[in-house]
Amino acid sequence: MNIDSSSNYPSNALSNFAPHKFIFSYNGFTVDCNSMEGLLQSFKFKNPEMQKTVCKLVGKEAKFKGKKKNWYVTQTLWWGGNPIRRESKEYQKLLDEAYNALFTNTNFKNALLASENAVFKHSIGKTELNKTVLTVSEFCSRITKLRNRLKNKIEIF
Repeated sequence: MNIDSSSNYPSNALSNFAPHKFIFSYNGFTVDCNSMEGLLQSFKFKNPEMQKTVCKLVGKEAKFKGKKKNWYVTQTLWWGGNPIRRESKEYQKLLDEAYNALFTNTNFKNALLASENAVFKHSIGKTELNKTVLTVSEFCSRITKLRNRLKNKIEIF
């Protein structure tokens, strides 16, 4: 199943562009999010208040808010004013916690169940860590793990 916001359900509901509300808390900094795309784009901003603003955005609006940020020059992303190296274990933990937070959204979980046993792919995504805040592999592996967790009633990553 190719995950794409312009595809049919459940693919579109599994897209990071989908409007799923959740609360994300990491290292003492908590924000209300309206989509995973908003949260992912917020990592490009150093200022915590700007991160809160970006987390409220959905879809293309979120994508374009962070598009011109040149984070890749230093390979540094941010959470709550703290720098995080893109290729670090800490960043992978941040992503795990982000998807764990998204997993609290009932509509997202229903879309995961509706995907049944489909193999996920994301044809428009990037594969190089240094060029994107979320590679195809990072994305597809996380939503696959979440679906497995839901089907097996496992509560933690």
